[in-house]
Amino acid sequence: MRFRHIATFAACVSIWTGLLAALSCTSAKAVETGCATLVGAHAPGSSQGFQVRNGEPVDLVGSGKTVHGKLLVFGDNGVFRAYWQAENSPEKYVLANAGVDTVRLVSTPPQGTPVQNGEPGTTLAPQRVLSCPAL
Repeated sequence: MRFRHIATFAACVSIWTGLLAALSCTSAKAVETGCATLVGAHAPGSSQGFQVRNGEPVDLVGSGKTVHGKLLVFGDNGVFRAYWQAENSPEKYVLANAGVDTVRLVSTPPQGTPVQNGEPGTTLAPQRVLSCPAL
């Protein structure tokens, strides 16, 4: 009889702990709503995707402000890295994957060599940005 009470208590604690963990994960994700969106600059005013290729015009849109920029793509043994650079700025920000259609912009020097011929050319949906540069 006593073992049954202990097992029931342990199961309840386990369920409660799992529920709290799930709620805290949900809360953490809800906090990361993003500070801007990276969108293709071919049709101003629309939220369109863009292709990952060197020189692709991509704007950072958020808080009622649009910062024009472009993608720079570098490759190294079949691995591509995309960087965003604002117009008239020497700073380059790598697009660090942070989930589905979500990135962080991290200031870092480019790695690899600039790619040519529109490589890799992958089409991305507008990307929600979780960490915006102070522009």
